[in-house]
Amino acid sequence: MRKITFRDIIRKVALGIILNTKSGLGVSPIILVSYSVSMILGVNFGNMTFVLYTVFVLIEVLIHIALKKGQGKELLITLGKDLLQLPLSLVFTRFMNLFSAWIPAPENGFVLQLLVLVAGIICTGIGAAMSLDMRIIPNPGDGIVQAIADCIRKTVGFTKNCFDLFNICISISVGLIFAHRLIGIGVGTVLSVIGVGRVIALFNHLFMVKLTKLAGM
Repeated sequence: MRKITFRDIIRKVALGIILNTKSGLGVSPIILVSYSVSMILGVNFGNMTFVLYTVFVLIEVLIHIALKKGQGKELLITLGKDLLQLPLSLVFTRFMNLFSAWIPAPENGFVLQLLVLVAGIICTGIGAAMSLDMRIIPNPGDGIVQAIADCIRKTVGFTKNCFDLFNICISISVGLIFAHRLIGIGVGTVLSVIGVGRVIALFNHLFMVKLTKLAGM
């Protein structure tokens, strides 16, 4: 069996996000703001996600400078890891554009939409679990949550829930102010919040040891 590559992971997460979006039942909170803005402005979703992720990375850099001020070498290493998220984001959002062009939206009712949503949640959860288990550079959505958690000294799980809620509130405000309606928010948004975490936990329980061996760790 071939080794799992970095490209396999970002491709799986990108596929999961696009499936989630294509379901028409609601967008994952972590990219909800970029989706809302892209729909309002009529611009490319993947490109807007890259802009959002760039903002996330800049916030991470500011947080780490504040937290590690005076730590010299350790600060430089941390900032280097932060900045490496930018080329990762560029590749990731290109995969998003590719899958968005290839995958059609389901047109045969709620059951098919739900199946597409479930597939998206599973792909996103597996990709996130693989990223965490292999200790590679996180995508900016995960990186900013970790940075904020370190700053406020709370658990990543608690911070993730708060950050998801923040993104939902921003998206609601943007949609109501500029489009006078909700954009991208639905049952899929809620199921993504709950489901991705459960998929990560199940995947780690069943495959974490085997995954690290395939990765050569």
